[in-house]
Amino acid sequence: MDAKPQAHFQAHLFVIAAPSGAGKSSLVRALREEDERLQPSISHTTRAPRGQEVHGREYYFVSPSEFDALIQADAFVEWAHVHQQRYGTSKRAIAQQMAKGLDIVLEIDYQGALSIRTLFANVSTIFILPPSWQELRTRLERRGEDNPDVIELRLRNAALEMAQVSKFDFVIINETFDQALKELRSIVQAQRLRYPAQRVTRSDVFDALQLP
Repeated sequence: MDAKPQAHFQAHLFVIAAPSGAGKSSLVRALREEDERLQPSISHTTRAPRGQEVHGREYYFVSPSEFDALIQADAFVEWAHVHQQRYGTSKRAIAQQMAKGLDIVLEIDYQGALSIRTLFANVSTIFILPPSWQELRTRLERRGEDNPDVIELRLRNAALEMAQVSKFDFVIINETFDQALKELRSIVQAQRLRYPAQRVTRSDVFDALQLP
């Protein structure tokens, strides 16, 4: 494993995990639309695009052999099997964006979230929970993307994923979208107001006040 990167305190890494159907992608999309400082790090995946997804926007869609080559090249911070597909997070993409002082948001599974936390100093891990099992099932059925067998697989996987919630820094229960978005927004803003971040981003004020 690579050495731990130097922290860029003007930039923060927000790692968000959730079971399928909890609303993670919708929340992140809404937050990014209102916060231009928050940028995605696009993952690679072996699954096929869904709906209006575009290569290079939601994901880099690659073949299993291409994914294998990236693993051999040590191109990923982490990668994992999720719902019989593979997903990987590019080291280069994160490093380049954080070097520019951009806050990064990652939508990945819990295994990747916990792995990334060991590599970067300035990381916040966030888990999105549904309000109930019935609501999670309803959301999976409503989106109409999966057959009943796949929905049952996602629900079984959700039980394993949600069992890891205590290992995350923050937990949001997505019962109503607006409230969940407000809570996600507050986490991002709070991290930006921590001393190390403010000392870098508002160094003019600290220097003028002759503060450490």
